[in-house]
Amino acid sequence: MVNKFNFLYPRSGYYGDVKPENLVFNANLQEFAQRVSYISNLETGGKLSPEESYAQIRTLWKQLKRSKKALGIGTDAAE
Repeated sequence: MVNKFNFLYPRSGYYGDVKPENLVFNANLQEFAQRVSYISNLETGGKLSPEESYAQIRTLWKQLKRSKKALGIGTDAAE
């Protein structure tokens, strides 16, 4: 039987450089993509206004950027 959580929030495997910060960021990135997809579909279906959709996606983007910075992804210190 399919788990409802796995159906609604599918996760892909990670094939990059296996480090804890990369795995955490990958999970955050997948969640960002899933939530953006839901927001986009709600806007397309007329349930959210374009302005509200933009505001929600912008907030998610800022959270993802903070996550990247906090994890040290893409900096020389993390390498």
